[in-house]
Amino acid sequence: MRPTAPSSDCHPARGTLDPDDRIVVLGIGNVLWADEGFGVRCVEALQQRWSFAPQVQLIDGGTQGLYLIQHVQAARRLLILDAVDYGLAPGTLKLVENDEVPRFLGAKKMSLHQTGFQEVLMLSQLTGHYPEELLLIGCQPEELEDYGGSLRPSVRLALEDALALAVDRLRAWGAAPQPRPAPPDALEAVTLPTLSLAAYEAGRPSAEAACRVGDERFLVTLPRADAAGA
Repeated sequence: MRPTAPSSDCHPARGTLDPDDRIVVLGIGNVLWADEGFGVRCVEALQQRWSFAPQVQLIDGGTQGLYLIQHVQAARRLLILDAVDYGLAPGTLKLVENDEVPRFLGAKKMSLHQTGFQEVLMLSQLTGHYPEELLLIGCQPEELEDYGGSLRPSVRLALEDALALAVDRLRAWGAAPQPRPAPPDALEAVTLPTLSLAAYEAGRPSAEAACRVGDERFLVTLPRADAAGA
């Protein structure tokens, strides 16, 4: 199993949440594996650039899986941002809505966190606490097998378009997005400051100093054919 990045404590956006009209914006993925962190980076950027009505909750879901069920159950409207393997060109965005979301996530899993989140949606349906409206904004990844890596150029560019799509939908849902004059302070941030995009990229060692495909202490080196036949 891949190591996962610690996620935030799911701090809500500023304001008291309205349980009758709650909008949850959920970014899921693993920022330690390059483009798999797309959803988390989207939610981080949304909070840095925009403020929303009190009933809106922004969540860095990381790879928490079933621990996210309480947030799905509480949402009247749910917006999910994630890296999804659509089999398309890298950086391509695709929107999936309502009943198609759990079926789609179950059809072509890219990573373990998608398996866990499909279960979250199914269990929420079974309990009778399920969003009235559901939107998945997914981005086709370019590179995943880069441990400690960050978003590739095509996916970083797609992030800007994804934010525009997210803000448009949130505005239609009554989230009242307003540009922020300045990012929130560290205590309000949905993503841990040490894992913010800027801090994460600044702290990454060079390719010569760190293994890019996993922890080299645990990688198995297969014997060469000529050595095995000796």
